[in-house]
Amino acid sequence: MSDIIQLLPDAVANQIAAGEVVQRPASAVKELIENAIDAGADRIKLIVRDGGKTLIQLVDNGCGMSVTDARLCFERHATSKIRKAEDLFAIRTMGFRGEALASIAAIAHVELRTRRVEDELGTLVEIAGSDVVRQEPEALPAGTSIRIKNLFYNIPARRNFLKSNAVEMRHIIEEFQRVALAYPQIFFTLHSDGQELFQLPAESLKQRIVHVFGSSYNQRLVPVEEETTIINLKGFIGKPEYAKKTRGEQYFFVNNRFVKDPYLNHAVVKAYEGILPADSYPLYVLFIEIDPAKIDINVHPTKTEIKYEDERAIYAILQSAVKRSLGRYNITPTLDFNQETGFSQMISHKPLEEITPPSITFNPDYNPFEGSKPSEGRRPAVPAQWDTLYRITKKEESSQLPLHSEEDDGATEPAPSPRKQPFQLHNRYIMSQIHSGFVLIDQQAAHERILFEQFRQQQGNWQGASQQSLFPQTVTFTGSDFQLITDLLPDIRALGFQIREFGKNTFVVEGIPADLTTGLDEREVLERLLEDYKHNQIQLKLPKREQLAKSLARHAAIKPGMELATEDMADLIDRLFACEMPNMSLNGKPIILTFTLQELMERFER
Repeated sequence: MSDIIQLLPDAVANQIAAGEVVQRPASAVKELIENAIDAGADRIKLIVRDGGKTLIQLVDNGCGMSVTDARLCFERHATSKIRKAEDLFAIRTMGFRGEALASIAAIAHVELRTRRVEDELGTLVEIAGSDVVRQEPEALPAGTSIRIKNLFYNIPARRNFLKSNAVEMRHIIEEFQRVALAYPQIFFTLHSDGQELFQLPAESLKQRIVHVFGSSYNQRLVPVEEETTIINLKGFIGKPEYAKKTRGEQYFFVNNRFVKDPYLNHAVVKAYEGILPADSYPLYVLFIEIDPAKIDINVHPTKTEIKYEDERAIYAILQSAVKRSLGRYNITPTLDFNQETGFSQMISHKPLEEITPPSITFNPDYNPFEGSKPSEGRRPAVPAQWDTLYRITKKEESSQLPLHSEEDDGATEPAPSPRKQPFQLHNRYIMSQIHSGFVLIDQQAAHERILFEQFRQQQGNWQGASQQSLFPQTVTFTGSDFQLITDLLPDIRALGFQIREFGKNTFVVEGIPADLTTGLDEREVLERLLEDYKHNQIQLKLPKREQLAKSLARHAAIKPGMELATEDMADLIDRLFACEMPNMSLNGKPIILTFTLQELMERFER
């Protein structure tokens, strides 16, 4: 039997390695930016076309490469950072395994232009599918420019699995933001299809966070700083009231390398315990500095996972530091054993003799069972509408009792007649009389169902009813959220929004759906719409139109505690019973509860 084991050709081996290193255009972007940082660049420009499928170009002002290095960098395991195995545990740079450029060159057309400061001429290297097409000297500025064209051109199956340009662009922005946050001292720009998405000057960490996520984040940040013998910790966390339903704005950096660590994330969330709304995720951008010998970063192909020598101690330090920052900046309740801080606002600074005890006024002659009115300025002892409710109940009693019979049991209840006045209970439920008793309607769930079915119908017609804004409002988003809204723009307009692009990462809202509650802020509505969409996309996998309609219906619906006029309650009931599914809320719970006279008579033991 002949030998069957053979060595793979370098081109095939590189393509296999590319499957681990380059999963999508964003992976290539990450590798290129990290190489530029390792080259000492303080100005980095990223240019992308068609979500990175057609072009990814990175230009930096780093140290550049010699003629030999420019060719050798495309070989597998070619690296300037590792000389022996022990060096793996002293890594402070980004890329180090020497697989990135070799993997990229195996699946794309690559042009590298580079020149060192001390050289008169630079070097041009062209590679296609691991084959060197040409290498020649060229007059170039100092630094490096690398162009990646037609990613996965020779692996059609991989290219077919790429998502839409908008989705791939969101992934590129995520990688760009991670590196930009880790290195605020570097000037970054990002251009997509001829449009500038980011221009980030060298600045402080807080300024970089605000420039990346938007000016509204300036008031959301709480600083964190802790120095120990194990780790040094610094960065910012978000105030609890700004927590979101998705994990998008959570960043851990270990020695300036972005990592994903559920264990450390749990430490941060634990520090928010008791002050964070349920199912919400806080913002944090935290940097951990640790001795490289105490961690192992070579445990994952993308180097986003790390093993720690003493992770329990790091957990305790992180949780304690975050909790201390929340308390220090009066985010969490604090206790002073000399004086409770809450009392300082209650105690007057007058001399003791000027403090007078509170007085209580009452009418000793008032009897709630007499027909006389209470004294002027006093609230009656019984609810204001109780007498009206009582008279209506007495009036209807004689006409209702004879109508209930055994034939009615189990029959489908008709919609409540608008001629019979509905009542509101605790500003949460609507009670309306029906033939065999009465129904209780959850006003919020009912309105959500009405709006949802209305929005779905408008989406089907691509024609949502709008109300023009008196003062159009500009709304600025993060880069990834801007790309997401751009992708959803036709469906958002179908709901009734009049919205258009207005510069970098900004939209102008000129009209909102006609059924939105008066007073709602356009920025808040769009941000909530986006957060719900991202949350539902992860959890429920619903069609995007249904997700948007549900989210908008929930935010536009009346809320518990809102007092309704009789006409509004009657209109709500009529619109509810005109729905296709009037009995079921958007969460799959009942909207209407029916109570029969027979049930009441049994409760009263009649």
